[in-house]
Parts: sequence; C-alpha cells; structure tokens
Amino acid sequence: MEATEIRKLAALEDTHWWYRERRVLLARALRRLAAAGQRPERALDIGAAGGGNTRVLRAHGWRPIALEYSAEGAGVAAERGLDVLRADARFLPLPSASLGLVVAFDILEHIDEDHLAAAEIARTLRPGGTALIAVPCDMRLWSAHDVAVGHVRRYDRASLTALLEKAGLVVDELWSWNVLLRPVAAWRRRNSTGSDLDELPGVVNLGLRAIITAERYLPVKSLPGVSLMLRAHRPAEG
Repeated sequence: MEATEIRKLAALEDTHWWYRERRVLLARALRRLAAAGQRPERALDIGAAGGGNTRVLRAHGWRPIALEYSAEGAGVAAERGLDVLRADARFLPLPSASLGLVVAFDILEHIDEDHLAAAEIARTLRPGGTALIAVPCDMRLWSAHDVAVGHVRRYDRASLTALLEKAGLVVDELWSWNVLLRPVAAWRRRNSTGSDLDELPGVVNLGLRAIITAERYLPVKSLPGVSLMLRAHRPAEG
C-alpha cells in the first residue's frame, strides 16, 4: 500500500464505519478466546498501519507487536506509541512458536507469495495459538479500488482454506462479512476509478455503521459478502 494510502487509513480508522466495525469484531473474537481459556500473551498484528487493531489487542491484555513493511506505516504506528517491528510478512524475524496470537487483517491479498506469509504465521504461532485472518473476497468484485490499494487477488472460501491448511493450520471458523452492503459495494466498485478510502459525510457514515452493526445479529455469515474472516489454530505437535 502506498504511503499516501497508509496516512489516509490512519486518519480515517478512528471514525470510519468500516474500520470501527472491524475493531469491534476483533474485540469480540478476543473475548471468545478468553472465554475458551486462552490467556493473553505475546501477539503480532501484521500490517498494523495506523495501529487500530494493535490498540484493541493491548486493551484486552495482550502484548502486541505492530508489524509494518513500509517505513511510512511503521512511522505511523510508532507515533501512536506502539511497539513496532518493520519487517516482511514472508520472513518474520521472530522465533518459532513464540506467539499466542497472530492477526492479519487485509494483508495476504497484498502479497504475491501469500503461501510464504501463511507459513510464517503458522511457524511463529505456538502449538494451540490462534490466527485471525481477514481478506477481501470474490474476484467478481475486482475493481480500480483493488489496484489502487495494491491488491494481488481476492479470495474465495476454498482458496483461503487451502492456503491456511497447506501452511499447517487448522481452520476453526470461516465466515462472510459485509454481506448486507455487498450490493452497494459492487455498484460503487463498478463505477470507481481509485481507492474507496475516503472520508464520508457524517450522516452517511452513521447510516452505514448502523447497517454493518445490524449484521452482527443476523444469520448472514454463509452468504456472499465483501470480505472473508477466518479463525484458525496451530495444532499441538504430534
């Protein structure tokens, strides 16, 4: 992602409906891990950009590292007081089995060799550790937005599952997100000439936030959406 897009994301993520809801979903996932007995420990937020998700991890007791490939992204995270590591997700400079949690929201689609990044996620997780992944889905939604933000691909359920399983992870849950707004996204993408990362009028942002909030409580996770979300774990050795 270009430096201008990273700065734009950092400026938008505190208020924009899309980023706010992603943080809510991450917080819910962390509470479920806690309820299942997984205690907070060292975590890695790959592609942290402005650090919104890293701050959620920290607020829930985890000891997160914000990982960024670009100097611009690492600089933004450091400005916000986060523990930052500048590195390539394909070659993580971390010991094997050293993490209890890896979060990679909207990262894999930027990497040509996504299998290398998936393998590194599996390697650095301890046995029993959790990976939380989010990616854009469905190549039918491919548009100028994907090009502008540096996407290489969009995934489907089969390709995402195969990627993580080949890396050695066990997929526990896979679901669609941003289902209700998919028709709006599809229409906008057909008419887009660049990135969708724009500040919205307050009333529009509030309306979209209400719709995406309602999705939490509706049985739509198996329907086509704009994104896929996945929870997986590294199995015990042997």
